[in-house]
Amino acid sequence: MPRALISVSDKRGILAFAEELVRLGWELVSTGGTAALLHQGGVPVTPVDQVTGFPEILDGRVKTLHPAVHAGLLARPDRAEHVRQLAQHAIRPFELIAVNLYPFQATIAAPGVRFEDAIENIDIGGPSMLRSAAKNFEFVLPVVDPKDYPRIIEMLTRGEIDFDTRRDLAAKVFAHTADYDNAIAGYLTPWQDALPARVTLSMERRQVLRYGENPQQRAGLFVTEEPRGIADLTQRQGKELSFNNLLDIDAAMTAVAAWPNRVACAIIKHTTPCGLALGTNAAEAFARARATDPTSAFGSVIAFNTVVDRAAADAMADLFIEVVVAPTFHADALERFAERKNLRVVELPVVRAKTGLDWKKIRGGFLIQDNFNFNPAEDTWRVATTREPTSAEMNDLRFAWAAVSSVKSNAIVLVRDEQVIGIGAGQMSRIDASFLAVHKAAQAGHDTNGAVLASDGFFPFADGIEEAARAGIRAIIQPGGSVRDAEVIEAANRLGIAMIMTGLRMFRH
Repeated sequence: MPRALISVSDKRGILAFAEELVRLGWELVSTGGTAALLHQGGVPVTPVDQVTGFPEILDGRVKTLHPAVHAGLLARPDRAEHVRQLAQHAIRPFELIAVNLYPFQATIAAPGVRFEDAIENIDIGGPSMLRSAAKNFEFVLPVVDPKDYPRIIEMLTRGEIDFDTRRDLAAKVFAHTADYDNAIAGYLTPWQDALPARVTLSMERRQVLRYGENPQQRAGLFVTEEPRGIADLTQRQGKELSFNNLLDIDAAMTAVAAWPNRVACAIIKHTTPCGLALGTNAAEAFARARATDPTSAFGSVIAFNTVVDRAAADAMADLFIEVVVAPTFHADALERFAERKNLRVVELPVVRAKTGLDWKKIRGGFLIQDNFNFNPAEDTWRVATTREPTSAEMNDLRFAWAAVSSVKSNAIVLVRDEQVIGIGAGQMSRIDASFLAVHKAAQAGHDTNGAVLASDGFFPFADGIEEAARAGIRAIIQPGGSVRDAEVIEAANRLGIAMIMTGLRMFRH
């Protein structure tokens, strides 16, 4: 009679799995709560302490750490010496284990979790058994994922588990225990005060994509275990999301997150906005964002930080759009979008504050930094010029400072009435970014006279201020910090421009 050891914290499907094993002639050995569950379900089960001859001790910290368990998992039946030693010590082998681990990740994700509770949810025996079985996968089936129970039963019913399946199950075990250890190491390693000396990244493949940035590149969507993020995405309709769609969705929702208490719309192309505005509702915010650059809005990703209703869906009806993304959609808006079968409609919560670390891949390694969260930090601002901004200019400067944080560096945005009217993005010099922002505004028919300007970095020379003045800009917000700040301030005073220096830079490479 083959023998299986079952010890699970996640008990989904375990009773049905155990019943099927018994039906197929297996003997079951189990621990604590799992054994009690099986017994209550009418499944014959042998408690593990009858196998080890030793009771659970230390509040359950020690129950399976015993040669009768691990020798039964590690013995190779094709080696005569192993068979002899098992017989010598009256140890029977196991042919299958179904084990999953104490819910450490779920425990530390709970608000206000106590340190001692987190420590007690570090599983020791479970990973040890899994690793023993996975090392010996040619002879022991290591099952860690409840989703695998049906296919295991199906294959056992047919009478054979092939080598590739066994190897895949073993690989899943080692990936699982690596993720588990990574979560523990991350919890015990403080990074708030200093970056850790070693960092590991654990991700689960959520989706295989058709291709990457280009058709010749393989690609997939992998998600981390951060509390909120792309794993919360729900696609309501449309074609499969592409690699580039997902990049733009992330950029778009990051852009609209800067206004937690206002209705915002961002129109994104190639991860940078070509439209950005506030409104009293989603339809108005979209119309104003589209007006930033109507030509570039074609084929875009459009994001909202509020519910999208039928009026907003109607407003988008004449524009070719790749993706619409928002926290939620009214049913009548979804009905309207359903008329456009290829349009991708995605629900994704707005994450207003991201903790943790941001990773950027470079050849042979990663650059790691704190996640960027827009913070207006007005307590660091100072009026650097003789003329102070008017109240209307000040309102637009606040909006412009939030807007420029989502534009690729070097970044310049022009703003009037909480609407971006010109964007200069990704330029190699700030004067070129200023020129491009003015050019794009004029191309879209906007009058720049009296608008305000935001720059994500300091002006290294006064020429950027002079370019702004020629376009009629009346107020500027920028970090400051150039060795030529005095020249820049003098130029602004000479040209009658009010200028705020924030003391904070907003680069986005």
